[in-house]
Amino acid sequence: MQIARRSSILNTVLLAFVVGGGVALAGWQTGTNGALLGLIPAALILGLGLRRAVRRWHLARTPLPDRNRTWLSTHVPLYRTLDDSARARFERDVQFVLDEYSFEGVKDVTVTDTLRLSVAAGVATLLHGRPSWELPGSNAVLFYPDRFNDTYHESTDGAFDGMAHQQGPIILTAPAVANSWAGAHDANNVVLHELAHLFDFDNEGADGVPSLVAILRPYAAEAPSEFFAVSVETFFEQPDRMARHHDELFRALVSFFHLDPRTGTRTGHPEKGTGKKGASDVD
Repeated sequence: MQIARRSSILNTVLLAFVVGGGVALAGWQTGTNGALLGLIPAALILGLGLRRAVRRWHLARTPLPDRNRTWLSTHVPLYRTLDDSARARFERDVQFVLDEYSFEGVKDVTVTDTLRLSVAAGVATLLHGRPSWELPGSNAVLFYPDRFNDTYHESTDGAFDGMAHQQGPIILTAPAVANSWAGAHDANNVVLHELAHLFDFDNEGADGVPSLVAILRPYAAEAPSEFFAVSVETFFEQPDRMARHHDELFRALVSFFHLDPRTGTRTGHPEKGTGKKGASDVD
């Protein structure tokens, strides 16, 4: 995640210049002071267009609370492998998510700092090797009190702990989120699983093969849609095991995420891919 894309900043400034200049020219024809009217639309365009960049710039300079750092160090395997510089970027991404995502509890679910941090850590984990990306899809997260069925109602025979949508909120059950990071190496993490589906949706609906994972052999396209999401869970929580037993799949995911989770080392230079991204960005 970046503070801003250079292209976005340049486009905003150019639009402010063109619109403000046009209004100023029209105002100038009515009188000398009329030219000052051009400052109004220019200021509005700059304010709206650069609002998120300015907010992120301030967040990037705000330290993550020590209690959150302790939680990340205790529960997130990738975070523990990172050096100081990489940890600072990971923490910055967590700050961005906590600030920009909306979190809502359904029924009697209280949205705690730990629930919010659990989701933010998942986003930061998936994007760490691709700092120019933003996670595709919605920024809204709903926490359900218990498992639910395919009509989104709680049910004793509910089959779902989470569900991601191409357009719509990410739904997660609070107990499953709590368990996701409790066993950091069990490869059972509903947060990573559902967030991974958002990459998959970027490829015209979930088919188990997100657009960049065309590097996988064709057999991957024949697997259920859960193939990619489950692979991501194992990749981040049991990377050594995956590398030993499924080397080609492991290397494909390293190529996709530009990250080796065994060491926290970034690989390659991400310039193309899926999700919302820009080739020239402001750190």
